[in-house]
Amino acid sequence: MRGSRKMAISIKLLSDDLGYEEARDLCREWLKWHWENYPSDWPVEGNPMEPERFKKVLEDMPNLHARPRGGIFVASIADQPVGCVMYSEQSALVAEFNRMFVSEAGRGHGVGRRLLDAMFNQMIEDGYQMVMFTSAKFLTHAKAMYENVGFTNRPHPEGFPDEWIPYTYCMERSLRD
Repeated sequence: MRGSRKMAISIKLLSDDLGYEEARDLCREWLKWHWENYPSDWPVEGNPMEPERFKKVLEDMPNLHARPRGGIFVASIADQPVGCVMYSEQSALVAEFNRMFVSEAGRGHGVGRRLLDAMFNQMIEDGYQMVMFTSAKFLTHAKAMYENVGFTNRPHPEGFPDEWIPYTYCMERSLRD
């Protein structure tokens, strides 16, 4: 898919088992990519990307991001899933997103930005006024993209695991115009 001219990107808000499996497959691809590219980013003990821990999260993904206060989006190019992002309620007016991933086949086509825009629009429809997230410090390329769409640094939320703080950063963005 790389190197081709303008590709048609479709974004869908998931609502069925087939779509959830597409999102799970993308998350599994991300986990594989993560461990191949960043094997020592974090101590093994307590790592949120530990395969068995991650597997349990993927199994419960539809519940964790259930409508009407959450959602899961999948982006496709030529009917091939190439990216995903999901969100849930963090507090009354604040959404939290996570598991954003664009596969190597989808990179360079604006998929990440399109996923974020679709998610922001849905969050606004859902009544949220702010969005926040936590990510790993080693993902510096992702942080630059988030800054480009208006995210700014914020403190870790109350109750965030102390042992994860040295390896993560938190950001937020207003959803108001």
